[in-house]
Amino acid sequence: MKQPLILGVSGASGLIYAVRAIKFLLEADYTIELVASRAAQMVWQAEQNIKMPAEPDLQEQFWREQAGVSASGTLNCHRWGDVGANIASGSFRISGMVIIPCSMSTVAKVATGLSSDLLERAADVQIKEGRHLIVVPRETPFSLIHLRNLTTLAEAGVKIVPAIPAWYHNPQTVEDLVDFVVARALDQINIDCIPLSRWEGH
Repeated sequence: MKQPLILGVSGASGLIYAVRAIKFLLEADYTIELVASRAAQMVWQAEQNIKMPAEPDLQEQFWREQAGVSASGTLNCHRWGDVGANIASGSFRISGMVIIPCSMSTVAKVATGLSSDLLERAADVQIKEGRHLIVVPRETPFSLIHLRNLTTLAEAGVKIVPAIPAWYHNPQTVEDLVDFVVARALDQINIDCIPLSRWEGH
């Protein structure tokens, strides 16, 4: 039986990374516990001129529509401020957590142990429980402060998978570039559900 996966969506640019992750995970019949930060809702409005609903049921419908997946898998959405949710507790069994995309603000807060919302609290739980936490930072250039915060997370066992695509798989579309990053992030928790031409040597 597949354990649920926590998907955190922060207020970084590039929400297509989250949409593609949701698409492939649901199509592979995974259960996703999703929490989008308050800033993520603002980014959707700014970049896509689309309002993300706050109500969990409406938000599930919103993400399914964005990902183009109507019925597969299970998607449980949580309010960003609901620090009493199941994913806020270390006793809730999950396979890991991916924050995609991950803002530098979220990196900084997680690196310093702040838990001001559910996304940050869930990430803090993964670290304290010694579980898989993967962050996909979407920022450029990195400042020295960014690098130090990312180093702090890496030293705590967090996997850092920057949103940097490769080209050896012969990408033809923007989605191909995005899917490479999503696949490499999910590789860190041994989830292989994205059709990807992997490097097999010369």
